[in-house]
This record gives sequence, C-alpha cells and structure tokens, in this order.
Amino acid sequence: MKSWAAKGSRPEQFYGQLFDWNINSNNEYNYGVVDTKTTGGIPGGVGPGEHTGSRVTIYVQVSDINETLENAKKLGAEVMMERTELPGTVIMALFKDPAGNVVGLTEEGGGPAQ
Repeated sequence: MKSWAAKGSRPEQFYGQLFDWNINSNNEYNYGVVDTKTTGGIPGGVGPGEHTGSRVTIYVQVSDINETLENAKKLGAEVMMERTELPGTVIMALFKDPAGNVVGLTEEGGGPAQ
C-alpha cells in the first residue's frame, strides 16, 4: 500500500483541498477532525490507518462528480469508476486516493439514494 509520505501529502491536505473541508489534526493523536462546513451529515475524521483486511467505502455527496474527479486526479488520485448513473437510484463514481483508499462520490439530485 502506498503511504501518504511517498506522495508528499497527508490525508488532511488531500481531502481538505478536494472537498474544501477544514481538517484540524493538531492533537496528541494526530487525528484530523473534519469540519465539512455544512449542517448535515457526519463530520468524521481523517487519520492514519493501522489495520488491514476488510474495508469500508465512504461516499461524499458533491454537486459535480466530473469536476471533483478532475480535482482528485490533480491531487494524485486515480479514478476507479467514472461518473455512472443508475436511473432512479444514484449517480456515483469511485476514486483511489494517494494512499490507496477507495472513496465514493454521489452527485446531488441523483435519486432516492441521496
């Protein structure tokens, strides 16, 4: 698995720039507490991974998946699934961040799964 150091970046820098989040990791655990600047959803956190095995894919709702994928690529991500519309369900995409974590995107107005 790639490390953040190998890419010269940290997860809070990558996700902060990609989604315009404020991420504060100034604490004894070096754990990035996320402020998404919204009133809905779960703010969450970004931190170093210590475990291997099963994975969880998080999905972030954005206004324009194609624009977000382009920005992610500029920040060192790899697109795993281009913008895909499942009629009546969801509009989604997947990318792999610089450390190899897969993240999903959903697009606003993409159906009942939003």
